[in-house]
Amino acid sequence: MSDLLTLSNVETYYGPVMAIRGVSMTVRTGDVTCLLGANGAGKTTVLKTISGAMEPQKGEILFNGESLKGLAPDVIARRGIAHVPEGREVFAFLSVEDNLKMGAYSRRDSRVASDLALVYDYFPVLRDKRRQSAALLSGGQQQMLAIGRALMLRPQLMLLDEPSLGLSPKLVAEIADIIVRLNQEQGVTVLLVEQNAAMALSRSDFGYVLENGRIVMEDKAAVLADAPDVQEFYLGMKDDGVRGGRRWKKRKTWR
Repeated sequence: MSDLLTLSNVETYYGPVMAIRGVSMTVRTGDVTCLLGANGAGKTTVLKTISGAMEPQKGEILFNGESLKGLAPDVIARRGIAHVPEGREVFAFLSVEDNLKMGAYSRRDSRVASDLALVYDYFPVLRDKRRQSAALLSGGQQQMLAIGRALMLRPQLMLLDEPSLGLSPKLVAEIADIIVRLNQEQGVTVLLVEQNAAMALSRSDFGYVLENGRIVMEDKAAVLADAPDVQEFYLGMKDDGVRGGRRWKKRKTWR
């Protein structure tokens, strides 16, 4: 498989504050790649930088071998990158179906209707509620709507920011399984940002760990899941107290 997306030494700032520090990573075509990290690690900034919502001050981002430097978010979307932001950000006062059609706004082909039917096949509850206002959906249904709207772009790469946020374990598992199905059945490459490391690693091919704006670990997802540091700090044994503030300093596992 070839490299679909490559970040090389990318730095992005919020004013004078460096949010991501020399991030280099690769997403291979056909993979589900996860990016793990605690709150404030810079995960969302990485996705915003890729999708053009934020501009990097340093480094290079290549998609299909072509630079994304200086491109507006709508241009990047038309190139085949769909961003599902944290918090869903659906159009609350539009109907479910109009939300989905907004995902295909930039398309000029004749397959929009068939793709809408495809989304309804993956998310039957959206078909049942297609005439309702998106504001009336539950959190899990809004997450399904946000993913379905992104799918309407016919993306090569889908950026998913915390799709499990605020959802019940049952819904988390359901949405995670749909992400895998979209990857395997529709060929959508996925970059998944998550705090739920167990869910992300169990559904991913490769993973990165981001700490304080920089990559500190990277490997196949199965290898990361077995790594002692990942098990301690991201798979249920993390301490949010004093020890939690000193993560990664104890063993310095990164190169």
